[in-house]
Amino acid sequence: MLFILRYRTMKNPENPRLPLPPFDNESAIQKVRIAEDAWNTRNPEQVSLAYTLDSVWRNRSEFLSGRDAIVQFLTRKWLKELDYRLIKELWAFRDNRIAVRFAYEWHDDAGNWFRSYGNENWEFDEHGFMRWRIASINDLPIGV
Repeated sequence: MLFILRYRTMKNPENPRLPLPPFDNESAIQKVRIAEDAWNTRNPEQVSLAYTLDSVWRNRSEFLSGRDAIVQFLTRKWLKELDYRLIKELWAFRDNRIAVRFAYEWHDDAGNWFRSYGNENWEFDEHGFMRWRIASINDLPIGV
């Protein structure tokens, strides 16, 4: 037993990110809420902690890998997307995967407002960290 604990600690020294897979309806909804709350902080470092050290992303047409790249990406994103506010909704789940629908609103530095919406596919490791994120996103200008 001690060997297993040491192996797990060496493999992933961070505390698990609850809830852990496999997901049921309640735990999948909880995982989505946790992600929504974290993204709404607009804190790249905090958000990045939910992902594996080597997490792989596709966000629109941009591909990135690893927490450092995630922090850099989110920093750029929230410098452009001001007053960002997001909602996420569970779409589907199975085992260690979750699909969500989302919408968020933001404005640029010229005061132009946008609504962005789309879907994400997530895959988690056994410790509850997201190792894979694929996001398809569309932007719609909001007329004032």
